[in-house]
Amino acid sequence: MITRYPTKKIYVGNVAIGGDAPISVQSMTYSRTSDVYATVEQINRLHFAGCDIVRVAVPEEEDARALKAIKEQISLPLVADIHFNYKLALIAAEVVDCIRFNPGNIGEKSRIKEIVKACQERNIPIRIGVNAGSLEKEFEQRYGQTAEGMVASAEYNIKFLEDLGFTDIKVSLKASDVQRTVEAYRMLRPKNHYPFHLGVTEAGTIFHATIKSAIGIGALLLDGIGDTMRVSITGELEEEIKVGRAILKDSGAAKDGVNIISCPTCGRIEADLVSAVAVIEERTKHIKKPLDISVMGCVVNAIGEAKHADVAIAYGKGSGLVMVKGEVVARLDEAELVDRFVAEVEKMAEEED
Repeated sequence: MITRYPTKKIYVGNVAIGGDAPISVQSMTYSRTSDVYATVEQINRLHFAGCDIVRVAVPEEEDARALKAIKEQISLPLVADIHFNYKLALIAAEVVDCIRFNPGNIGEKSRIKEIVKACQERNIPIRIGVNAGSLEKEFEQRYGQTAEGMVASAEYNIKFLEDLGFTDIKVSLKASDVQRTVEAYRMLRPKNHYPFHLGVTEAGTIFHATIKSAIGIGALLLDGIGDTMRVSITGELEEEIKVGRAILKDSGAAKDGVNIISCPTCGRIEADLVSAVAVIEERTKHIKKPLDISVMGCVVNAIGEAKHADVAIAYGKGSGLVMVKGEVVARLDEAELVDRFVAEVEKMAEEED
């Protein structure tokens, strides 16, 4: 069981972040925020995909003005992403649930004071979003675009907000490579108690982003670091949520849904295992109860795995076994195995713990 670093609990809308709250999964729309219809449509897609919090870009005043209409039509907590123009944060703070600003491109500290004041008035949190590629000049000149520079920026801005009496803070430290990202989060974590938003920024297409995020976010989760997260993918919105949920589950940071254990393809397989696993994955994706289910293509792997799985298939030549908690409950022809297996999984999912 992973032991998480103790952090301050804050709220983004009705979603708790930090403390004993579950680690939340976030995403971001790619529509022009001023296009209310398109933005609401994307947010609704994310909602049904299982997203907890959504962020929207606010590069222009028309985007900031559109936030009220968007907020009225959605159920997810809404975060405004602010770069360069601090005045847009002041407009956004009137309706959103959180402001994210990048201290490296906001400019004078008097502008951050104005953002803090607006957030204090509405009692909404701020995410200090430090990016390696856009550090404040003084930190980049001293440290370069390094983990040390990211941490120095974060510490400075945390202290700046604290001196203004503002402590509803979460922090992100993102770089486009895994090593700097992980190093920065690990370096900053012991130095404060604020919740961390995890992510590897500009991670690329789904293949590369999945690999980078699984390594980077997964490593931090295993360290007990992280309270909320986003998997950044150049691609469809739903994939960010799908990969994020998988990282949480497979790292052990969340117990949610089925964990499918299936043997690698090899010359011992005595059934169409690839097709069987694909069907089982599709037919069990709705299950939220944490269950270990095993699909094994031969007796060699099945003997050990089936004993420890909640429900298991052990394929043989033209037939196989369905097992529940290591006990054989059915010996069936190959064509009947998946239906019986899924029925046993659904039955167990409905049972009281």
